[in-house]
Amino acid sequence: MESEILQGVQFTSEPFDLDFKFEAGTSRGVLTQKRAYWVKASQQGDRDTFGIGEAAPLPKLSIDDIPDFKSILADLCHTLSDVRIPADEAKILDWVAQHIPQELPSVRFAFETALLDLANGGKRIVFDSPFVQDHESIAINGLIWMGNKEDMLAQIEQKLQDGFTCIKIKIGALDFEQECSLLEFIRARFSNKQIELRVDANGAFTPEEAMHKLERLSAYVLHSIEQPIRQGQLDNMEQICIASPVPVALDEELLGVFGIENKRKLLEKLKPSYIIIKPSLLGGIKESAEWIELASSLGIEWWITSALEGNVGLNSIAQFTATFQPRLPQGLGTGQLFHNNVESPLTVARGELFYDRKKSWGI
Repeated sequence: MESEILQGVQFTSEPFDLDFKFEAGTSRGVLTQKRAYWVKASQQGDRDTFGIGEAAPLPKLSIDDIPDFKSILADLCHTLSDVRIPADEAKILDWVAQHIPQELPSVRFAFETALLDLANGGKRIVFDSPFVQDHESIAINGLIWMGNKEDMLAQIEQKLQDGFTCIKIKIGALDFEQECSLLEFIRARFSNKQIELRVDANGAFTPEEAMHKLERLSAYVLHSIEQPIRQGQLDNMEQICIASPVPVALDEELLGVFGIENKRKLLEKLKPSYIIIKPSLLGGIKESAEWIELASSLGIEWWITSALEGNVGLNSIAQFTATFQPRLPQGLGTGQLFHNNVESPLTVARGELFYDRKKSWGI
């Protein structure tokens, strides 16, 4: 950190709309635009040096996807301004946790990012590491969006040409037989040693049909399936995690679960193979690190995924991810989805995410 104390910190917020390059199909509908907010943190008397974070609740999924989000964020920026904060990573994260309600996970994430950035000199460096020094990259999966069969096949072909060796396919929107034919198409061309396949059901299966469908899916030698049934059906999910022939990764199941003991109870009951960490949905960096530490202590593997953030949010998530030197491919490629994303050093090539220091930030 470049200074020991952040003096008279001022916070401001500014809305901006991210425009998708295509109709982004999800299990909760089609997105063409996503509203986000920049949170800026500066020290009194020096508005030219600032840290910036991104608060962008995911529609119909984030627990802070609420009608009065804009005014709540503006009020927090006003009431929390003129503070004096130790420029220490752990103390910054503790300060945010103490002053911003856990029911506002994307806001916590934005304030954490803005303050850590400011403490590092306002250079968009949230966590210094070999990743931001342009020495290391992060392996990522290629994401295939929901659409008709032809569109999804075209996406798959492009990802393979782009050098991805791990592909994640969202399922649950098409007819299940069509989805199986997509997976069969990939496996007919590439073995599981050549291409690792992940699928994300976003809770699309009913508990009654889940095991039958998981048996069918196991024929395609999948790495994992995310959230096969809707969150909150804990007894059903417990049985699926025990009996599924495809390793289960919990995603939405983690949302709204706060406190170390509640997290522990959930993981000890369900015993998933993996958990998916989405910092902007789970409550930011501090909460995400707690999930990772707990999962690791229980022998549960994990990977970190963005949640349709712009490059400001993605930058923070990527730098946080790099501190763990992860083994598994991560889900960090969403910054390329938008027409009007801010320019950044984040670069995807050959199935990996780089921080190219020759490129500058457009902020």
